[in-house]
Amino acid sequence: MFIEIAGVIFILFFAVILHEYAHGWMAFRLGDPTAKLAGRLTLNPLKHIDLVGTIILPGILITLRFLGYQTFIFGWAKPVPVNFMRLKNPRRDMILVALAGPAINIILAVIFSRFVSLDMSFQYFQLVVLAVFINLLLAVFNMIPIPPLDGSRVVAGLLSPKLAIPYSRLERFGIIIVFGLLYLGMFERFVLPVVDYLGNLLGVNFK
Repeated sequence: MFIEIAGVIFILFFAVILHEYAHGWMAFRLGDPTAKLAGRLTLNPLKHIDLVGTIILPGILITLRFLGYQTFIFGWAKPVPVNFMRLKNPRRDMILVALAGPAINIILAVIFSRFVSLDMSFQYFQLVVLAVFINLLLAVFNMIPIPPLDGSRVVAGLLSPKLAIPYSRLERFGIIIVFGLLYLGMFERFVLPVVDYLGNLLGVNFK
């Protein structure tokens, strides 16, 4: 049990930290050194830990899962600072920076899926499948177009400034909206079917 819990924690940390690093790396490549100057363009996990999103919430969800409850394991790291006005092409580059996080999770899911083999022990088989699931879940969940999730940055970059400004103001209510939708079953109806579909494309069955 301890090995399984430690494995899940490591996978989740690895996934969310690389997600945030990808945002900072892309922003740096596109002209914004804010993350680098803040010391956040690093894979040092201590620089990316968010008390609620990286420790408390995942810890509760992981504990509930191993107690037999069907919980969805997800979390987030401390957002990497990005000054969109310092990007070479702010509207276009905002979209690229937003997509970088989910993209790295998709890449990780593809890599882990190549290691799925029935020849490995059941314990490690479960961990590898869970690694694919967590990374796909982070990618799909973050593409929901609700501020401050990555999908909202994509939408804001596509909208006209007249519409993008009031849309971005929803960010102050974003977390409340997200948890409200989760309570109403958004995961089961919209997110999980997409995650399952992508998993099937990679040859991994989560059921």
